[in-house]
Amino acid sequence: MRIAVVGAGYVGLVTGVGLAEHGHHVVCVDVDAARVEAINAGRAPIVEAGLDELLARHAGERFTATTDIVDAVAASSVIFVCVGTPSRPDGSIDTSFVQAAAAEVGAALRPGHSVIVKSTVVPGTTDELVTATLTEASGLRPGEDFGVGANPEFLTEGQAVADFLYPDRVVIGGDDLALSALREVYAEFTGVPLVQTNARTAEMIKYASNAMLATAISFTNELANLGAALGGVDTTEVMRGVHLSRYLTSHAPGRAGLASFFEAGCGYGGSCLPKDVAALTALGDQVGSPLRVLQAVAAVNDDQPSRLVDIVEHELGGLAGRRVTVLGLAFKPDTDDTRCSPAFPVIRQLRDKGADVVVHDPVVGAEAVADSPGVTHSTHLAVAVKGADAVVLITKWEQYQALPGLLAELDAKPLVVDGRRVLEASSVARYAGIGR
Repeated sequence: MRIAVVGAGYVGLVTGVGLAEHGHHVVCVDVDAARVEAINAGRAPIVEAGLDELLARHAGERFTATTDIVDAVAASSVIFVCVGTPSRPDGSIDTSFVQAAAAEVGAALRPGHSVIVKSTVVPGTTDELVTATLTEASGLRPGEDFGVGANPEFLTEGQAVADFLYPDRVVIGGDDLALSALREVYAEFTGVPLVQTNARTAEMIKYASNAMLATAISFTNELANLGAALGGVDTTEVMRGVHLSRYLTSHAPGRAGLASFFEAGCGYGGSCLPKDVAALTALGDQVGSPLRVLQAVAAVNDDQPSRLVDIVEHELGGLAGRRVTVLGLAFKPDTDDTRCSPAFPVIRQLRDKGADVVVHDPVVGAEAVADSPGVTHSTHLAVAVKGADAVVLITKWEQYQALPGLLAELDAKPLVVDGRRVLEASSVARYAGIGR
C-alpha cells in the first residue's frame, strides 16, 4: 500500500520505517526541513535501537520524507496522523497539533482515502474533532467518501522498533472504510492478535493500558514507602514474592512482562505515562466522574524524587556543601528522551538544599542541564563519581552495573542511593535503596 505518515517524531518515524519493512511504500511528512533531510540521508534524528538499520535499508526506496503534505496525501490511500498531544497546565491534552494536521490532510483529501489517528488522544477525539475538521476541510462525507479511524501505538521507547515489528496486539477502531484499510495495512502481521472495535474504544484501550502501568509503579512505591516507615521490610523482597503469583508469571521460565512495573523506584517519566494519566484524570473531572485512584497515582509519583533526596540528606546528615553525583538523565535506559525524567526534580531539590551536583548519562549531553546553575555534566562515569559524597542512581543504564567496581578503587567510598534497586546492597561499601 501507499501510506503517508504525518509527523516524524518517535511514533511517526518508527511507524513509517516499520511499515516499509513490512513491504509498504511510505512517505513521512514533517515541518522540520533539517529533520526531513537527515531522514532521507538515512540518519535517524533520535536514539532508538534498530532504527538506524531500518532507515539505512529503506531510505530512498520504500521510505522517504518530505515537508510537502499535499503531495504526500495525494499519493497515498492511508494517512496516519502521528503528531504530538502535549499536556496543558490543567492536565488535559492539547489537540491543536492533531487538529492542524487534520485540516492540512483534509485540504488534500480525495474519495477513497482513510485517515487514521495514531496520536494518543482521549476518547471521542477521532469521532468528533478529527472527523469534523476533515469534513470541513475536504467537503467530503465521512464514512462514505473517506474513512476515519484510530490505531493507537503501544511503543516503548528504547525498544520501539521491535515493538512495532513484533507487536503483542494491534488495536484498530473506526468506520467500515477505515477498518478495511487498516486490516490491509496489517495483513502481513501474521499471528498477532487483532482487536477491532470503534474509535472511542480503541482510544480508551491506549489510556487504560498506560494508566495500568502507571498505577503499578505508584502502587509499589506506596508499599515501598510504608515498608521503609515500618522498618525491617525490604520492598524488593516483598515484590519478589508478589511476582511469583500465577497472575503475573508466564508459562515460560522468567517473569511476566507486567512484573517489571511492580518494582520500587524513583517514579515513572517519559512522554506517555505522565501525560496520559493527567489527560484521563482531567477527562474524568470534565464529565463529572473523578478518577481518584489516578489522582493518587500521579501524586505518589510526583513525591518519589523527594523521597530519594530525603534519603541522601538523612544518610549524609545534610546536603549543604556536599557533592552529589546523579547517574542518568533519560527517563529510562536505551533512549535519549528526558521528558518528565525524575532526574530533574532530584537535581533541583539537591541544589535547593545546597549540594553541588555532577550528572552523567551515556547518551544525554550537557545541553540537558545547560540552564541549571551549579550542575556539572561529566562525560566519563569514573570522573563523575570520583570525589562524590553520594552517588544517586536514577536510570537503569546497563553501564551503571560497572559502578561497584569503579567505587571499589576509590579511597573515599561514597554513599550509593539506588533509586531503581538494580545493585546488590553488598556490592558497595555504603548502600541505601529506595523502599528498603
